[in-house]
Amino acid sequence: MSNSSIQLSVLDQSPVRKGVSAQQAIQETVELAKIADNLGYTRFWVSEHHNTTALAGSTPEILIAHLAGQTKNIKLGSGGVMLPNHSALKVAENFRMLEVLFPGRIDLGLGRAPGTDRITASVLNPSNQWREQDFLEQLNDLRNYLHDSGEPGTIQEKIIAIPQAATVPPMWLLSSSGQSGLFAAHFGMGMSFAHFINPLGGPESVQIYRDRFQPSIDKTAPEVNVSIGVFCSENEEIIFRQQAVMDYRYLQLEKGGRLYPIAYNDIKHVTYNAAEQERIDHNRQRMLIGTPDILKEKIDTLLADYKVNELMAVTITEGFEERIRSYELLAAMYLK
Repeated sequence: MSNSSIQLSVLDQSPVRKGVSAQQAIQETVELAKIADNLGYTRFWVSEHHNTTALAGSTPEILIAHLAGQTKNIKLGSGGVMLPNHSALKVAENFRMLEVLFPGRIDLGLGRAPGTDRITASVLNPSNQWREQDFLEQLNDLRNYLHDSGEPGTIQEKIIAIPQAATVPPMWLLSSSGQSGLFAAHFGMGMSFAHFINPLGGPESVQIYRDRFQPSIDKTAPEVNVSIGVFCSENEEIIFRQQAVMDYRYLQLEKGGRLYPIAYNDIKHVTYNAAEQERIDHNRQRMLIGTPDILKEKIDTLLADYKVNELMAVTITEGFEERIRSYELLAAMYLK
């Protein structure tokens, strides 16, 4: 796989750094989107999270609209809209509006996790029963609304998602276990595997998706990208600090505590027991960290394992300048 065939994309969660407001975090997302656009990145996806002070992105459809107006070429999308939190009709209308405003530049990435804790999810959608069948029905409804293809006798035949649009944003399903990959194959949607959530079984899940893919009106062939935590720096000390912070952050998340902004100085004296160190070793598979020469080798291996040519990088750092520099170094590797 040559460098010229590699596509780089961004999955941005609008992280709130220590000492920084949520408003500034969103402004950093805007600035990063502009930089990624200028560097030649393919996509810039934003996420949906709730009830946390560590991430500021709660409404991807609103943020996408602003980002698309601030950029020129990069595709903007959701990574993703957590469909069980919403009405399928409202999602269809949100993304039809985006497609009308920015035709050909919008991706609709969908997930079935809540993007939050169960209590908050139940407040977002009190009728959510967490049933797989409900999610499948929502996917089917959403596709029908976007294509005006409701079957006779169904509600979708009687309701038009407005505004009417000449084009439809490509639909992607986010998957971290492989199950949503099966749904993506069935509906003929793209698949984005979240290696940064689950570092095990991804290549196998992607291959099953490819084998079972059924062509649709949206996609005639399978399309896959893989998202993973990435950090690149030319400074070994910064790399060390970044690794330490991410080790702590993943443990914090796994222990069920509420995520909050941290810096290296907050955790530099923390020691871990054997069980925690085992989890740290596991979680380091969820990210690729290193200097440019080391990191490129790691990325090439990952892409070869997945047999994909699009890497979606998730990068959260102590300083915004370090985040920008990491994406610049990635671009220098592959987007020359």
